[in-house]
Amino acid sequence: MTDSLPEFPYHPHPMTTGAVVASDILCVCCGRGRGYIYTGPVYAVDDLDDRLCPWCIADGSAAEQYEADFVGGLIGDDVPVEVFMGIAGRTPGFPGWQEPQWFFHCGDGAAFLGAVGAAELEDYPDAVEVLRQEASSWGWSAAQVEDYLNALDKDGQPTAYLFRCRACATHLAYSDFT
Repeated sequence: MTDSLPEFPYHPHPMTTGAVVASDILCVCCGRGRGYIYTGPVYAVDDLDDRLCPWCIADGSAAEQYEADFVGGLIGDDVPVEVFMGIAGRTPGFPGWQEPQWFFHCGDGAAFLGAVGAAELEDYPDAVEVLRQEASSWGWSAAQVEDYLNALDKDGQPTAYLFRCRACATHLAYSDFT
C-alpha cells in the first residue's frame, strides 16, 4: 500500500522529474515501506542513494539524522535562512551533469520544474533569455550562443534545468554539460 506523497513547494512534481519513483524499498531513516523512494542526489557521509522515502525528506528527519542535504549550489537573491534550509534539507534535489544549482528569485526559492531541451523551452522565452545571457557570458559569438541553445536536449547534453519563481512566475533556467 502507498501513502499520498508529501507536498514539496520547491519541487512540486517529483514523480514527473524522476526524483521520486514507485518502489517497495524500505526507507533507511524511518524503516517504513511507503511505496515510493527518493532517487535524487544526497550530500551526506553515509551512502543514502535510493534509500530514503519522500516523507523523511519532507519532515527534515533525513537531513537531521544524517546531516544530509539534497541540492547543490545556489543561484540568485538573498533569502531567509529558513528558505535555504527548507530547500537544502526538505526538498528533493535533481541530478545534473555537474553539481546541480538551485535558483532563488524575489526573496524565495524557485520551484524546480525539470530538465528541458530546446523543444520544451519554446514555451518559456524568459528562461531562454536567461540561458542566452548565461552562454553569452562565456565569450561566445551570437551565432555560437544560438547554436548552443538549439542543441539543448532534456535527455542528453547539454541540458537545461527549468525553474519558476513562486512569487512573480518568471521562468529561470541554467544549462549544464560535461
